[in-house]
Amino acid sequence: MYRQLEPESLEQLPTPARILAVAQGKVAPMLLWKTLERGERVECLDCIAPVAELLYDPHPKNREISAWWLRRRIFGVFGPGEVHEQLARSVTDASQSEHIRAYAAEALGEMLSVSGEEPLARALISDPSPRVRVAAARALRRLNKPGPNQELAQALSDTDSEVRLAALDASLRVVGFKRSDRVVGLLEDDAAAVRRLAAQTLGALRVSGALPQLSERLSPQNEGDPRVRAAAAYALGELRSSDARPALVEAQSDPDPFVRDAVNIALRRL
Repeated sequence: MYRQLEPESLEQLPTPARILAVAQGKVAPMLLWKTLERGERVECLDCIAPVAELLYDPHPKNREISAWWLRRRIFGVFGPGEVHEQLARSVTDASQSEHIRAYAAEALGEMLSVSGEEPLARALISDPSPRVRVAAARALRRLNKPGPNQELAQALSDTDSEVRLAALDASLRVVGFKRSDRVVGLLEDDAAAVRRLAAQTLGALRVSGALPQLSERLSPQNEGDPRVRAAAAYALGELRSSDARPALVEAQSDPDPFVRDAVNIALRRL
């Protein structure tokens, strides 16, 4: 059957030499993606080092596809002294630059190896750079790990709001997150974006003990941001508790129409 097809119409696997040339050259991201994706099963030990250098490329898509290709290798990537171990050392190495540590954290997440959890957790709570801590939180989310000592929960008290947001987002998605009480405290956060995500998280996790605090967030006197009030209404609806009805009924007169819509939807869920 294939003899009837034109050779140009058949997809060809890239040769190791082609992968090596693309990894070492200055090529467009799309060409790199195309070559590495088609070369998923092509074994090329000589290609590992050049592709590993792309883990620190300024272009995020180049970093992502490089980590994707590398995590399918066993020899030359995992094991003592290899790429994964080098990343684990770099992410907690204070002598490395901020962007190197952040890119190393990002790559550890994309490697999808649980051995990356410990160095990422350390970076999340101890790195002086918010950029690195954000990258570590997102990488833990990618690994579906909360940290060996619930470091994601500790990061909810970070001094930087972007880190708190990244940790909150991860806490909603990873299995084994156990500190919903810390999420409740973020309903009083200084940053509206953090309060909003905290409310959404409590609703998604169905933390029934947060009902009083969420009800307080429904009031314009307690919460000036309508997006947070709407998120609180959503969360109360997710709790499916009749105890939330009085606060929701009162919030039907909220001055913001978006909040009123969210309240009406929540009431239908009770």
